Amino acid sequence: MGARLGDIAALLGGELVGDASLEVDRIGPLETADARTIGFLSNPRYQSQLTLTQAACVIVAPALRDAAVARGAALVCADPYLAFARLTQWWAAQRRRPPVVGVHPSAVVEEGAQIHPSASVGPLCFVGRGARIGEQAVLGSHVHVGDDAQVGEATWLKAHVTLSDACHVGARGIVHSGAVIGADGFGFAPAKGDTGPTWEKIEQLGAVVIGDDVEIGANTCIDRGALDDTVLGQGVKLDNLVQIGHNVRIGDHTAFAGCVGVAGSARIGRHCTAGGGAIILGHLELVDHVHVTAATVITRSIHKPGQYSGLFPFDDNASWEKNAATLRQLHAMRDRLRALERKN
Repeated sequence: MGARLGDIAALLGGELVGDASLEVDRIGPLETADARTIGFLSNPRYQSQLTLTQAACVIVAPALRDAAVARGAALVCADPYLAFARLTQWWAAQRRRPPVVGVHPSAVVEEGAQIHPSASVGPLCFVGRGARIGEQAVLGSHVHVGDDAQVGEATWLKAHVTLSDACHVGARGIVHSGAVIGADGFGFAPAKGDTGPTWEKIEQLGAVVIGDDVEIGANTCIDRGALDDTVLGQGVKLDNLVQIGHNVRIGDHTAFAGCVGVAGSARIGRHCTAGGGAIILGHLELVDHVHVTAATVITRSIHKPGQYSGLFPFDDNASWEKNAATLRQLHAMRDRLRALERKN
C-alpha cells in the first residue's frame, strides 16, 4: 500500500516541503531507505545521515529544515519522534487484518457471560461466568477470561493471555501474549516446623484493576491484591517480563522497561519511569516524576522528583555519577597512599 506525502502531512500536521503527490510505501531507517521510504530524524547529532539517505521524505524538526530540504522532500514537525509514532499507528492500522466479529465455534463461553455483539472471541478461548467483554474488544486464541472479569471497549488481549477471576482491564488496552493478570500474590505466613520454619499460604482476596489505554508486555505478571486490589492507572506502559507484586499501585502514564520488578504494596506516582532490570522494594513510595535508571535497586522511599541511579546505595543521579567517578580512581589512590606511608 502506498501513501501520498500530502495525505501524510494532513494526518500529522506540520509543513510539507516537496511534491505532495509523491508516494511512499515504507517507513524505514535513514540508513536503509530507498526512494519509496519515509524516515525521520529527531536527534541533531545524526544530522550527517541527511546527506547520505535515499529516503523520499524525512520528518524533521524546524532546526533541521534547511538541511533536510537540501536533499529532497521534508515534513517539518515540532516533535519528529511523536509524529513518527503517530505515523506508525496509522500505517499499522491500514495493514492490520480486521478481527472476525463474533465467537469462534471452539471457544467456551459459560452461562452468564456478556459478550458485546461487536467483540471478537478467538479459537479455544475461555470466558467465565459473569465475565463482560466490551464493544470491539478482541480476544486472541487461547485467551482465558475468568469469572466476573471485565475487558473494556476496544481492548485487545493477544494469544494466551490470562485474565483471572474478577480482574478488570479498561478501554483501548493491549495485553501481549503470555501475560498473566491476577495470579496470586506472594503471600505466606511463617510457621514453626519440626526442622525449621514452614510457610502458610495467605489467600489473595483482592483483584487487579487496570485503567484505560494501558499496554502490558509479553510474559509480564501482575499479581492480585491480598485484601485490597492491585491498581494500574490510566496510560501505564509495561514492557515484557515485568513483575508487579500484590497491592502495588502505579500512577497514570508511568512506564517500566523490561524485567523491572516491583515488590508488594509499593506506591508509584504518575509519570514515573524505570529502566530495564530496576528493582523497587515493597512498601515504598515514589512520588510523581521519579525516573529510575536501569538496574538500580530502590531501597527507600523517594519523596523528591528526579532521576536516581545505582545498585547500592542509590542516590541522586548527579551525586551518584560523581561518586562513581571517584570510585574508579580508588585503586590508584590506594597505591599512592601506601607509597606516602612507606616514605614516612
